[in-house]
Amino acid sequence: MEFFTTALLLIAVLGILVVAFGVKIVPQSHEYVVEKLGKYDRTLKAGFTFIFPILNRVAHKVVVLERQLSKDLEPISVITKDNVEIQLLATVFYRIIDPAKSVYRIQDLPLAIKNAVVSNVRSTCGLMEFDEIQGRREHINERIKASLLSACEVWGVEITRTEILDVKVDDATKRSMQLQLNAERERRATVTTAEGHRDAQKLHADAELYTAQQQAAARRVRAEAEAYATTKVAEAIVNNGQSAIDFEIAKLQVQGLTAISSSNGAKLIVIPTDISKSFGSLAALVDTVKSMT
Repeated sequence: MEFFTTALLLIAVLGILVVAFGVKIVPQSHEYVVEKLGKYDRTLKAGFTFIFPILNRVAHKVVVLERQLSKDLEPISVITKDNVEIQLLATVFYRIIDPAKSVYRIQDLPLAIKNAVVSNVRSTCGLMEFDEIQGRREHINERIKASLLSACEVWGVEITRTEILDVKVDDATKRSMQLQLNAERERRATVTTAEGHRDAQKLHADAELYTAQQQAAARRVRAEAEAYATTKVAEAIVNNGQSAIDFEIAKLQVQGLTAISSSNGAKLIVIPTDISKSFGSLAALVDTVKSMT
């Protein structure tokens, strides 16, 4: 009877111990890796679960929260495509999606991710020029993230985000870049001035061409008018003979006398003695023309 009681007591104690050590409550954002007789068995998700404590044990408690790797990353030295040595400060955000791989495939996961980041940053930025790195950080972040995803997948890790926080150069490189920037500004100013001068000359040439064309057109019109007048005079000579010739000569004499008298420099005007004859002839010719019309 006492043996039976003792056995029951031992079984009860054993059951209590099994329940105490077999019941597992996995906190949120954690996953437990369970081994059976020293070999991976399964992964426990968050919540209440039970394992057999004699055969199974929780070998690893893995936090699956997203975490940042920046505190483990030092500035990364990179030589760009145009031979500029720079220091890149980067950060990586990642989370564990397969706890078993993260503990069985790699021994020091943060160090492995750090080395992968350094390698990918150097290989990516080494193919780009310095100006590209400054202006295309989003593109660089995406390329680094894509490269890290394939590298870290075998470790059960997902790279959620990568960021290039800062780009640093040494003082000598800064001075050289400043000189280059000043030279580029001077070049652009010189080009702008030359283009402005060229445009001004072109406009001036166009204006001169336009003026010449207008003067040529005016001379042509004047020549056509003189030709027309000459034609009419010739017709008058043919029709009216000497009278028309005398009329035209007298008209020219009167016009010349008028121009001389109206000149500002004319102080003394000498009129030929036979000028009255010209006026008389002109008046007679005008009367003749009037009578003809």
